[in-house]
Amino acid sequence: MNSIAKQKMEKPVSSWVTLILAIACGVIAANLYYAQPLVGLISSSLGLSSVAAGLIVTLTQIGYGFGLLFIVPLGDILENRKLVAALLFLTAIVLAIASVVKSASLFLAVSLFIGLGSVAAQVLVPYAAHLSPDATRGRNVGNVMSGLLLGIMLARPVSSIVAEFMGWRTIFALSAAMIFVLALVLVKLLPIRQPMTTTQYPTLLSSMFLLLKTTPVLQRRAIYHSCVFGTFSLFWTTVPLLLTSPIFHFSQKEVALFALVGVSGAVAAPVAGRLADRGWIRPATGIALALVTISGILPLVSQSGSTSALVILVVSAILLDIGVSANMVLGQRAIFSLGAEFRSRLNGLYMAIFFAGGAIGSATGGWAYAMGGWKAALLIGIALPAIAIIYYTTEKKEIELTENDTEIMENSPLS
Repeated sequence: MNSIAKQKMEKPVSSWVTLILAIACGVIAANLYYAQPLVGLISSSLGLSSVAAGLIVTLTQIGYGFGLLFIVPLGDILENRKLVAALLFLTAIVLAIASVVKSASLFLAVSLFIGLGSVAAQVLVPYAAHLSPDATRGRNVGNVMSGLLLGIMLARPVSSIVAEFMGWRTIFALSAAMIFVLALVLVKLLPIRQPMTTTQYPTLLSSMFLLLKTTPVLQRRAIYHSCVFGTFSLFWTTVPLLLTSPIFHFSQKEVALFALVGVSGAVAAPVAGRLADRGWIRPATGIALALVTISGILPLVSQSGSTSALVILVVSAILLDIGVSANMVLGQRAIFSLGAEFRSRLNGLYMAIFFAGGAIGSATGGWAYAMGGWKAALLIGIALPAIAIIYYTTEKKEIELTENDTEIMENSPLS
């Protein structure tokens, strides 16, 4: 790495830039989840069948996954601020279309592009890492991720409440306006980040498989988080079914209020980042994996509709979200230490892999709940982090980058 680039990386990022990035990531990521509690309302309004209704969420997730693999890596070769702005303007347009469209097929197409444009958040995360010196990189990434996680966790209850009083189209119109304004703000206030590499896009994409194959830290962290994110998706897919069942008799508003307990998990992100900066990635990872496992075990103690059972469920949700949030940041801190030239590609791979784990967890959870009820879903939710813990015991030393590793990454032909 040349001296000019190194000096830029060592210049501390100001707290207001970190705050802007955190808010931006939260506002962007929320778009992935606004439609989830509104699927019934949207499908009824547009005339979608019950089978096709599930495509609303599925296509958004497919668009996001596609963007992680094919758009996020562009952060390694294109000026980051312009790339984010272009994605946000695209997102604002498709959100505005979603707020007025009458055609079911067009709405489904728009859903795909909402997911695609929302990967702007995953361009901003490695951007934040690039702006941060090594000593505070974990803390700054954690602070940005706390904003992203808040956006994810607040999206469902917010869209439910907005739809209750103003109709389901309003949330898309409001988000379109927020995303458009956000794009203007980021272009105006964020510093320019022009990658030093001259890699061409086809080479960039072809390098990703080799990066995955030759980067043990990425492999390990992706497996850890695939397991815990699978449990996260399983829990939040099936717990609304439990709460609205005859066991608890919750209304949709009460389910939305229950979802707010997940907000507490966002506080773990900056804490995990600080622990990582102190060199405690490995022990902190063990704690995070244990918390996710415990969160699945606790509800087995009481499955009745009693007050104590509900309290246990709340505690379980909090522990789950704390463990998942912490583990995500610890993973990003580890892979972002591998070199600035690769951060967007590494982040895209990391996110895509554990996102696939989440999709599997959600699908498996729904199937298990239908076949064997809440207990069957919980057992799968416990098994996933248990697998991660078993793999964790094979880790010989704390994940950290040696001076020799840094030199290898810097001299790699992939950069």
